[in-house]
Amino acid sequence: MLAIDWWAEHGPTLIGKAGKIAAILLIAIIVRWLLRRLIDRLTKGADVGKKPGLLKPLKERAPQALGGLVSARREQRAKTIGSVLKSVVSMMVFGIAFLQVLTELTFNVAPLLTSAGILGVAIGFGSQNLVKDFLSGMFMMLEDQYGVGDVVDLGPATGTVEAVGLRTTTIRDGNGTVWYVRNGEIMRVGNSSQGFAVAVVDLPLSFGTNLRKANDILATVSAEAVAEEPLSKDVIDKPEVLGVEKVTPESITLRVTVKVRPGRQWAVQRELRARLVPALEDAGVPAKTDA
Repeated sequence: MLAIDWWAEHGPTLIGKAGKIAAILLIAIIVRWLLRRLIDRLTKGADVGKKPGLLKPLKERAPQALGGLVSARREQRAKTIGSVLKSVVSMMVFGIAFLQVLTELTFNVAPLLTSAGILGVAIGFGSQNLVKDFLSGMFMMLEDQYGVGDVVDLGPATGTVEAVGLRTTTIRDGNGTVWYVRNGEIMRVGNSSQGFAVAVVDLPLSFGTNLRKANDILATVSAEAVAEEPLSKDVIDKPEVLGVEKVTPESITLRVTVKVRPGRQWAVQRELRARLVPALEDAGVPAKTDA
């Protein structure tokens, strides 16, 4: 009898609160699903060669010389930023829903919010390095400082970027060693794959060399070399013979430079050197290979 009376008094209220709580949870699930689906749509496009909608408002510095790697770079960047946005959306939506449920159950949420703030501060102090890595990685991706396929100097390591994450960046150096660099430890970035690069060829010559003759040979041969395959597809400006770059007790060094596509400077340097050294020797101006 008492149970019947209690249910008659409190039953409608409980049913009403249960209905409101169910509605809050259902709305939260639907809103989260819609927002996550929107993020998925914004991150698509990189895998079919198009720039994802999520990246359109952001600056992009991907060099066209990367070819097919541009799509991989965009896809990884979009998916990483999208995963962060999904996590933020989930925490915000379910956090608000949780507070609404507590309010419906007549809980005082003010102490809970205060405790959450104190707990957040404590966690922040305890995981400063993790937060630093995360924030550094996020800003790096938003600014597109580097990406998959770029040749970079991060300080702790130098090489080609293979993967970019929110906590670490993976690069492979010239010896094949894979380096995992924490984003929070990167103080400066030297990117050799943005805009253009400069191929620099230094040629040490013996004292007594006719420098005017050597300069003329370098200018002629380098101009002919960049006009032919395979250099013609990598060079974007005519070569310059800068003349004497360095004088040492053993030799006089002449320098030739040429503007090339990003990441192609080393191949161009090797090819140019392979043509310039024999040309000098044929003209009776041998380079000092031991300098």
